[in-house]
Amino acid sequence: MKAGRSDIGEHTLSAVEEVDWPALPGREGAMLLSVLFQLEQSQWWPADKLRAHQFGQIEKLCRFARCNIPYLAARLDAAGISGDTRLRDENWRRLPLLTRDELQQAGTELQCEATPKGHGRTAKSTTTGSTGKPVSVRRTELTSFYWTAFTLRDHIWRRRDLDATFATIRYDRSARAAYPQGILSDNWGSPAGLFRTGPAAKLTITTPIADQAEWLARQNATYLSTNPSNLGELLRHTEESGMRFPTLKEVQTLSEVLDPALREECRRLWDIEIADMYTTQETGYIALQCPDSENYHIQGETALIEILDGEGEPCRAGEIGRVVVTPLHNFATPLLRYDIGDYAEVGAECPCGRGLPVLTRIMGRARAMLTLPDGGRSWPLMGGSRFAEIAPVRQYQFVQKSRERIEARLVVERPLQRREEEKLRQRMLDRLGHPFEIEFSYVERIARKAGEKYEEFKSEI
Repeated sequence: MKAGRSDIGEHTLSAVEEVDWPALPGREGAMLLSVLFQLEQSQWWPADKLRAHQFGQIEKLCRFARCNIPYLAARLDAAGISGDTRLRDENWRRLPLLTRDELQQAGTELQCEATPKGHGRTAKSTTTGSTGKPVSVRRTELTSFYWTAFTLRDHIWRRRDLDATFATIRYDRSARAAYPQGILSDNWGSPAGLFRTGPAAKLTITTPIADQAEWLARQNATYLSTNPSNLGELLRHTEESGMRFPTLKEVQTLSEVLDPALREECRRLWDIEIADMYTTQETGYIALQCPDSENYHIQGETALIEILDGEGEPCRAGEIGRVVVTPLHNFATPLLRYDIGDYAEVGAECPCGRGLPVLTRIMGRARAMLTLPDGGRSWPLMGGSRFAEIAPVRQYQFVQKSRERIEARLVVERPLQRREEEKLRQRMLDRLGHPFEIEFSYVERIARKAGEKYEEFKSEI
């Protein structure tokens, strides 16, 4: 039976009420409670109501940009969007996409420190440059506040036990979260500092996998947050060693594309579910995994997300297109139709009954696409997640060197036999559907770049 607002809505509200708020929350806590109540209502809005809300906010954003940011005023004028234009899908799509290159080149021309009263102070935020093109934006206290609200929405949707221990294995810029101790604290940190939680622990993701597993076993954690690639390494280690984490109930993944096969491995080996999320540093939350399915719900209350085909038209359910983001509340760096470089697949209406738009898959960066000999492009399905069934492969990365040649970089426990290489090669070719030349190279470790992102496939074409 399709769930409706009456049952799931009350279910979610009860989760909000179960949060152990201080008896008298401060100003920020009271504001968060108010916004969480609003988000409980808006997640059930029909599409037309959500779109009206989005365009109403974007109209304010455009009026501000016209008066304060000449770079954007010129783009809006060229698209025929004046200060009193009522935005609709048709005239909004006349505005050209803002590319990452343009954002990088524009620099401070796109930024404004004199934001509206109530948006708070501004601060600079620079991406890690995992795409090779780091960019800087300014964010306000208001945008940080909404980030906090959606972090809490994720906890509420997942009905997490706030008394439990939350462990994190991610990149640590401070260099304080080193093995064997890591960083230990008595609560989950922001935004959990606004209410009472159990303890938290953090370890840097650059720690060797065996040490990560030993550290995690000592934490007796209920929840783990890490990158999909790192989770895959932990799963393989525990399968080989027999180690288990009996208190662990859920893994939160972020920052990288999640391979659906990893969900199955997590269920098979640890008997727990993955809760994935989709964010970027410059735009904030894009989508959270539905609490009732593997769909991703676009967080439409704070961003207009467009998934566009090659002609710039909206994709329909089942189609894959470019992800274009317009954050609704960042007046310090208004990103109007920002093409973030990712691809995603549009989903149909979610059975949960929420009105928030649906994505079924996040595909990753355009530069992670395979180029075929005829110039066509496709998403590479290399079969790497099953390599360990053939040979002792601990880590892998694929690099397309030309239209005919792919390098398979492997970290292995021992030198592979010729028959093992041939089976690996055949698995790749079966998945790719073209007789590429596969060249194996063996390395001690496939290092992560600063910022923790790992790319399974890269193209040098």
